[in-house]
Amino acid sequence: MNKRFLLTCLVTALVWSCLVKGNAQDNTGNNQPKTILFIGNSFTFAHGSSAMFYHPETVTDLNHTRIGGVPALFKTLTSEAGLNFLVSLETSPGKNLEFHLKEKSTIIAKPWDFVVMHGYSTMDKQNPGDPTELIASTKEMALLLRSKNANVDIHLLATWSRADQTYLSSGHWYGKPIDQMALDIRNGYDLAAKNADIKDVIPVGEAFNRAIKTGVADSNPYDGIGAGQLDLWTYDNYHASSYGYYLEALMDFGSITGYDPLSFGNKERAAIELGFSAEQAVALQRIAHNELSARVGTVPLKTFDLKQINQQ
Repeated sequence: MNKRFLLTCLVTALVWSCLVKGNAQDNTGNNQPKTILFIGNSFTFAHGSSAMFYHPETVTDLNHTRIGGVPALFKTLTSEAGLNFLVSLETSPGKNLEFHLKEKSTIIAKPWDFVVMHGYSTMDKQNPGDPTELIASTKEMALLLRSKNANVDIHLLATWSRADQTYLSSGHWYGKPIDQMALDIRNGYDLAAKNADIKDVIPVGEAFNRAIKTGVADSNPYDGIGAGQLDLWTYDNYHASSYGYYLEALMDFGSITGYDPLSFGNKERAAIELGFSAEQAVALQRIAHNELSARVGTVPLKTFDLKQINQQ
């Protein structure tokens, strides 16, 4: 066997090795880290729940407040799925997108690969249900982000119905069905997305609605929680509970990555660390799967084998 033949074999083996390695990395997303920024308020940093300080060391809080929240849950989910994301958040309680534009634009204006953002929970604090301000600030924020990366993938996040806005006489949606606020919020975000040429609105509020309609979650925390059901709201019946924020993170995961949240199954790490039962974790994953799959024109969700990834 001559040296030229041996050299050819060696080169061929190396090429195949690189190709196999490259394909494996492409399948898991580990070939190049992707940057993602979450812009929001307490509905992102998970006020009122143990998720608020969930593994803050895994994400970069641009405000240096040592918050983990939904972004840290997203980081755990993507890591478990073999995906490589560098996760950052810029949040402030009770604020809309206009605040972030005026006060935080210098730290937001970077070339992100992905951005997930939302405004105030009623769209307009002074005029609940009015999307005018949201529409204007969404477009301005999109222009800012695209000035740093023309190809940034921006996702709006439509938030959930607040029980306090529905069941208390002081609420703007008082007397209406619990799902109505989320539907109105979604309509406002759809208008904002269209005006800013944003392709995706993450339907978190509708995932909450689905959990309630299917009996996974209770519809009214003011009259007690049904046996075997989850309370998606925390103590103020306004912000989400850890169950609600976990569902939000699952919806973010599926929307951003295209992977099926139901692939995690009953061994998903974040759910275990938050103290959920296996049944609760899978029930919320199934809600996210069904809501994501129900979107018109959606590409079928990709699946992954969590056990196989863990063995790598």
